[in-house]
Amino acid sequence: MLIVGCGYIGGRLAQCALANNFGVQAIVRSASRAGQLRDLAIPAMQCDLDQQVLPAGSTQDQPVFYFAPPPSIGEQDTRLAGFLRGLTVSGTPSRLVYISTTGVYGDCGGTWVDENTPVKPVVDRAKRRWHAETLLQAWRARTGVELVILRVAGIYGPDKLPLERLRKRLPMISAQDAPWTNRIHADDLVATCLVAMQRGVDGEVYNACDDAPGKMTDYFNQVADLARLARPDIISLDEAETTLSAGLLSYLRESRRVSNAKLHDQLGINLRYPTLQDGLADCFKEG
Repeated sequence: MLIVGCGYIGGRLAQCALANNFGVQAIVRSASRAGQLRDLAIPAMQCDLDQQVLPAGSTQDQPVFYFAPPPSIGEQDTRLAGFLRGLTVSGTPSRLVYISTTGVYGDCGGTWVDENTPVKPVVDRAKRRWHAETLLQAWRARTGVELVILRVAGIYGPDKLPLERLRKRLPMISAQDAPWTNRIHADDLVATCLVAMQRGVDGEVYNACDDAPGKMTDYFNQVADLARLARPDIISLDEAETTLSAGLLSYLRESRRVSNAKLHDQLGINLRYPTLQDGLADCFKEG
């Protein structure tokens, strides 16, 4: 299998696959990341998808996990577009699993959404992911290659927690004012990716999140308590507009509760960490 864009989740997926005797090839942008992966015994190839195509035959008949992020600006994923064009050289995959985002649903006022909810991305980062989804669905229609899309919620894990933010004592709005957010533990996402590759229904989209949406403020508070750090000071919404970063404010302006029923019912996924409380307890367990 090829993992295109082998960052936090890709690295964990590669280690899991190797532990289960699957062959893995990671595709990364930087030489430093390639070196890090090789130190973990993960075969890695450096390729800047913005300027290069993968070697001839390297993707032919291969299962491909496409995890490479879109460019950081604009409303289109030009990086994925280049990758798809390059498949005329590198070869046609047997199947592709793509990580998108639940952000494509936009602000839903805290209501429940599922895969049939119309998308309405507002911020550019979500528009880039939606553009990628449309590119991939059109590519699937042209080529007949099997495609599964995972719309992923906020990822957390042992090495992916807002500890630095808490140490800096950055404030947060109250739970009453905070939006509904959705999360998934990194290990559950890795397991979901593997199942999606093995038996995800061709052409389908699945929401990848845990069973229990929560408020963003509660997330920070739970992490602070477990890390024995002070909880964030509470500020008003008006104060937040001038105090918090533009990136965080964009998340605070979107509220939705995402259903993962299709993940359970169609893929038979049994989450190891169905709630944030379960997952954070594992992140902080001794040893």
